[in-house]
Amino acid sequence: MSTLKRKAANQAAGSDAKKTKQNGNIMSFFATPKPAAASSSTSTSAAEPTALKFNKQKWADGLTPEQRELLKLEIDTLDVSWLALLKDEILTKEFLDLKRWLARETREKRTWFPPQEDVYSWSRHTPFHTVKVVIVGQDPYHNNSQAHGLAFSVRAPTPAPPSLRNMYICLKNDYPSFVPPPAKGGLLTPWARRGVLLINTCLTVRAHEANSHANHGWERFTQRVIDLVATKRARGVVFMAWGTPAGKRVVKVDGGKHLVLKAVHPSPLSASRGFFTCGHFKKANEWLVTRYGEGGEVDWALVEGGSVLGEAAVVEEEVEEERPVSRLSETVKEGVRRGLRKTAAAEEVENVAPEEEE
Repeated sequence: MSTLKRKAANQAAGSDAKKTKQNGNIMSFFATPKPAAASSSTSTSAAEPTALKFNKQKWADGLTPEQRELLKLEIDTLDVSWLALLKDEILTKEFLDLKRWLARETREKRTWFPPQEDVYSWSRHTPFHTVKVVIVGQDPYHNNSQAHGLAFSVRAPTPAPPSLRNMYICLKNDYPSFVPPPAKGGLLTPWARRGVLLINTCLTVRAHEANSHANHGWERFTQRVIDLVATKRARGVVFMAWGTPAGKRVVKVDGGKHLVLKAVHPSPLSASRGFFTCGHFKKANEWLVTRYGEGGEVDWALVEGGSVLGEAAVVEEEVEEERPVSRLSETVKEGVRRGLRKTAAAEEVENVAPEEEE
């Protein structure tokens, strides 16, 4: 009898535990696991939605025939998380005029980059609710087989341009375990998938004509993208602005809510003036841990199966014991020398704003 009483008591206790369990519906079994709770500094993110309720089809059905035609690319290729936030912006006169102008460029047989399906690839690789870092670029690469919608990034077999190679040197200085992609690669989609928004100020460019699509409306649109991240990502985001033009894009970002990191542009024309040792990649991760908790940092590795986290700390301790932190490694020194060579400037394929040429 006592055994039956104990069994009944245990069953009652179990049922009470089940009653107190949160989100006990069947769908919760299939839900994405929630990240581990972070420190109290991250509590502001509790109210931050992971997805926005937005009926894309209903919204598109309410457009005029001309609007649907002009905005076909946005409707078809802009990630819904971003479309939900930018739907009013793309209906403004300024943006519709931009789309009319781009349509004329196409009708007049002018080749422009990136390919149309890649103009908004940044939005699909980095949905709004995943953004932790924003790296602001300028103009897309303007030669063949280069631009694909992510700032600084190129697809194989195109080799990494000089500015991106200088970014690798900076990364190597922050994380000695960092290994550049094989075959001189420059594809940055792994960063984008980990929450790094790689967005240019201007999203298109005419083939072989730097800045040819500037001042036609993209600047307003991409500023809106940056402003949305700054106002709606309550947990905090790291903004990396390299060069004067990029710096102007983040002047209104709340430095108390976010981390704003500024340096000279990584172009060979300016990188030697402090970019290699700016420490932005490591500073970003240190700050992200304070906001997102352990595991909230970005793994900057670009080689499949590799990681700069964990083992990097061990390598850095060994480096500190051998020589002062303020001194550059021989690898970085050699990179600086390469970056300063005039031939590097000659082969530069990306566009450097006049401010960077001083």
